[in-house]
Amino acid sequence: MNTLLLLTEVSKIAPNDYVGFSFFVGCMAMMAASAFFFLSMNSFDRKWRVSILVSGLITFIAAVHYWYMRDYWSSFAESPVFFRYVDWVLTVPLMCVEFYLILKVAGAKKSLMWKLILLSVVMLVTGYFGEAVDRDNAWLWGLVSGLAYFWIVAIIWFGEAKKLAQQAGGYVLSAHKTLCWFVLVGWAIYPIGYMAGTPGWYESIFGGLDLDVVYNIGDAINKIGFGLVIYNLAVQVQSKNA
Repeated sequence: MNTLLLLTEVSKIAPNDYVGFSFFVGCMAMMAASAFFFLSMNSFDRKWRVSILVSGLITFIAAVHYWYMRDYWSSFAESPVFFRYVDWVLTVPLMCVEFYLILKVAGAKKSLMWKLILLSVVMLVTGYFGEAVDRDNAWLWGLVSGLAYFWIVAIIWFGEAKKLAQQAGGYVLSAHKTLCWFVLVGWAIYPIGYMAGTPGWYESIFGGLDLDVVYNIGDAINKIGFGLVIYNLAVQVQSKNA
């Protein structure tokens, strides 16, 4: 009886439901990445353990939300906007924290970390308002969100973070550049998805696109990729100092 009840509660994914399949794969990929990062922490010096821990937290939080998003999609066949933004408002600021953690060797101050966190929260909160609360003014909320995003890009590519990375040089500079490309290229899918899902002057370009699959793939690449860059940096530095 209990086994039958459990089976009836398991979400069924149709063979041609590629969106549902991508939610499931995304959840498992994030979960596997979390286990990898958490279990590898003790392999590194203390100064790198926090960075690896944050990487694991990012993918673990995403795995939990993807579990709920998979069930939401299975039940309603609707894009889980609320769960996505809850996930992003927790994980994206943590991704910004990673910049501060790797740049501490060059004297990065906490003010840089808090600046990036604040901008990421503004970017996400205004994006949520435009997509779920005040859709009539989605273009305005999207503009504010976009300005916050490009401010983050400016800081890490040309501003304070870039100067600190150049001072650190070596493996840190290389890792910083890779993370910058993740933000510039990998994160670009999110404003495109916003424009695809909200009314505005951009409807004729992006309107009608179903980007759930792309979101899911992009999330996995960005979050797991971020963590692997940090992991690789820690491995390289530790090998050099061994």
